[in-house]
Amino acid sequence: MQTEIIISGFGGQGVLFAGQLLAYAAMEQSLQVTWIPSYGPEMRGGTANCTVIISDEEIGSPVVGSPKVVLALNLPSLDKYEPLVKAGGLLIVNASMVDRAPQRTDIQTVMIPASEIAESLGDKRMANMVMLGALLGNLPILPEEAIAKVLREHTTERMQKLLSANLEALKRGMNYLVEKVK
Repeated sequence: MQTEIIISGFGGQGVLFAGQLLAYAAMEQSLQVTWIPSYGPEMRGGTANCTVIISDEEIGSPVVGSPKVVLALNLPSLDKYEPLVKAGGLLIVNASMVDRAPQRTDIQTVMIPASEIAESLGDKRMANMVMLGALLGNLPILPEEAIAKVLREHTTERMQKLLSANLEALKRGMNYLVEKVK
């Protein structure tokens, strides 16, 4: 099993952190993993994305041309990565930041108002956790508890006050998809 994932959005949306959590959780599960971050010269407001590959076998190359999964946190990310999703793959879109539906019919698409859900929990910066939960709810590549454990361990001391809200955001993302996809 090998799953290629691209997470993309604006700098400051926690795109790289979400990818790191996936990578750390995969390592905790004794899986092979790569994580490659990419961001523009502007940290906040510029573009940011990361590629995560999770596999139960050795990974031949960290380069991904056609990912199985894309998490698009904004419209530019949807525009850029929708055409690249592997046929039969999964596209998860932050409907709060996108004003159009995906065009592809050969992939599964999920529109989730991640920013709105995060805001209802008290901080729109948790949209990344809602999106990550949406991924786990639709494609259970890692157990929820593995992500929760890594989140507890890798949240900075300054951000510990948001830990329970981040865990709730993860759950809301998982539950939203379970309710909407089935």
